[in-house]
Amino acid sequence: MEEWLANNNLYLEASLQWLRLRLQKLAPPEYPAPVTTLPSQTEDIPRSTVRSRFSKWKSGGATPPKQVHLLTEGNPPSLDEQIEEAATQREATAKMDPPPALLILAQRFGLSEFERDTLLLCASLEFDPALASLCAQVQGSQSKNYPTFSLALSALEDGRWDVMSAHRPLRYARFIEISQPGAIPLTSSALRADERIVNYLKGLNTIDDRVAALLQPSGSADDAPLAESQLAVVKAIVEHLHETVAHSFVPVVQLMGADSGCRLAMAQQVSAALNRNLYQMGIETLPSHISEVEMLARLWQRESLLLPVALYIEMETANGVSVDTSAALQRFLSRDMGLVFVGVRETPLRLNVSSLTVEVKKPTAEEQCEAWTKLLNAAEPETDSAATAPMLAGQFNFSFGDIQDAVLMASTASGAGELPGRVWQACRNVTRPRLDSLAEGLEPKATWKDLVLPEEQMALMRQIAGQVRERHKVYEQWGFSQTMNRGFGISALFAGESGTGKTMAAEVIANDLQLNLYRIDLSAVVSKYIGETEKNLRKVFDAAERGGAILFFDEADALFGKRSEVKDSHDRYANIEINYLLQRMEAFSGLAILATNMKTALDSAFMRRLRFVVNFPFPGVKERQQIWEKALPPQTPRRGLDYARLARLNISGGNIHSIALNAAFIAAQNGQTVTMPVVVAAARVEMRKLEKPISDAEFRMIETSN
Repeated sequence: MEEWLANNNLYLEASLQWLRLRLQKLAPPEYPAPVTTLPSQTEDIPRSTVRSRFSKWKSGGATPPKQVHLLTEGNPPSLDEQIEEAATQREATAKMDPPPALLILAQRFGLSEFERDTLLLCASLEFDPALASLCAQVQGSQSKNYPTFSLALSALEDGRWDVMSAHRPLRYARFIEISQPGAIPLTSSALRADERIVNYLKGLNTIDDRVAALLQPSGSADDAPLAESQLAVVKAIVEHLHETVAHSFVPVVQLMGADSGCRLAMAQQVSAALNRNLYQMGIETLPSHISEVEMLARLWQRESLLLPVALYIEMETANGVSVDTSAALQRFLSRDMGLVFVGVRETPLRLNVSSLTVEVKKPTAEEQCEAWTKLLNAAEPETDSAATAPMLAGQFNFSFGDIQDAVLMASTASGAGELPGRVWQACRNVTRPRLDSLAEGLEPKATWKDLVLPEEQMALMRQIAGQVRERHKVYEQWGFSQTMNRGFGISALFAGESGTGKTMAAEVIANDLQLNLYRIDLSAVVSKYIGETEKNLRKVFDAAERGGAILFFDEADALFGKRSEVKDSHDRYANIEINYLLQRMEAFSGLAILATNMKTALDSAFMRRLRFVVNFPFPGVKERQQIWEKALPPQTPRRGLDYARLARLNISGGNIHSIALNAAFIAAQNGQTVTMPVVVAAARVEMRKLEKPISDAEFRMIETSN
């Protein structure tokens, strides 16, 4: 590299000397001749030997000749002869491998020789500020101490008028900056080489600051491990790109999948295979104004020819929101931008350029299990990974990057507990943020001993939890995944009147399985805009599948209602939403719990797809007594409570808990303990709220327990 930089500097010095002489030829006679030597690299040799030395070097000489001071043999050389000698020297110094930066630039961007030398003229003042006075002398004004198109057309050979065209590389690729105030003609306007191009000509090839401000390096391929099944897709993409490059075009690669991490990792691996550095940009970063988009597009197009780079555009924001920038994106991608990846969740974009759509899947359950085993053994060799890894792979649908993050988080976490428990909690923490923005997180506190249900319902509840816990064994180890295309998820309907324990039952299962529980907020999911409800539900289901979370659809009849007869467009799109839900529920691989107090309002197609239906009966006297006994925490002071008498109140478990809470507040405010009169007072308030008439005699009978 150092040798190339030295030779590149020699070429620039020779080119600047040639340019000085050509400008000197146009300068007035009284203007002094330019200095033709550089003190650091000169040697005095007879002029007659210059040509032979350059000829030897062109034919394979060992070292390039230094700048020479031409000694006269008789008459001094004319200016034309000096220009000829300088051109010969410039040509000789260009015979380096790799070529000088200016020649590489000209070849990659299709510059003519005149355009190449015009660029040199514009950049020359950055290399030798003394040339500014020469430009002023040639143009006959001390104020015109800058290059212009007119000066280039006069001083350089083979001048072409199209050098000023906005479609030619000098202007299109922003190689030069034009200062054209007022009514000054374009030919007389000041020209200046772009800073990025000046640095490139000197051998400093780093990405443009204006581009770097909007992008960020994506990291190396070593930071983006992929499974064997995913690497096979990478290989297919690379082979396809090699074929298309042979036909002189590179398609936009659309990476389609639910996991943004896998999409980015695949782009990193493809870029590494093609020896390119990947930069990434969020779609929200893309400018919306036409002029800004055009500027960014041209600058990136330039970078793609100056550097071995690739670009990844993520179509989703960090919180999963899709930004409508279709017009700006179409304009940005409407030209040859080199290797560009676009990450989409589903439904590839309809672009105006050639594109290749590739589906990006997560590692298979078997591959995830192997990764868990390997990393757990590496973290703590004594860990029973044979038992832990299948549980993790069966519950959490992670990429390799997510698995690494979870194990690292668990390994560095402080506190007690063995590694499997810490890893499990780390998995929950990794996935929690994605669902927090889409649904309401519930903290499960209830346990099996807090739940009061008949034996049949309790058995169904334990069966639901057992199927979630053992699904990896049944699906993967016992081969059911090889014979099934869908239906891997577990869906259950909890039907019963309000307050009969449906929400508590969901908490019990989540607590037993140590999984996150999320209640779907219908106000945040259902949208009046066509297609938005499906998008919101898709985000919820995808996030839940990734993290193994339990989805709890309270008041499910509002979302899973019966399809209606199509009378207008609203009915048609409402039915489309229900159809999407039917398909997504069947494809969902986690546990989804639907709760309703209007079972008959659900669409019959949902009922067929439900694996469990648990009917929550209104509690009888026996069940109400058990609920009363558990309604007050052990720390609550109480005296003389007769739970059998309280069980005579014909109310649901939810009402019982409300009465117990209100009674505790009444007792606390009055400095008392919870007694029967206090509970009865709270019960009166609850019954009036429910508009359930009950006589004073009944209350007195309940109150007088002693």
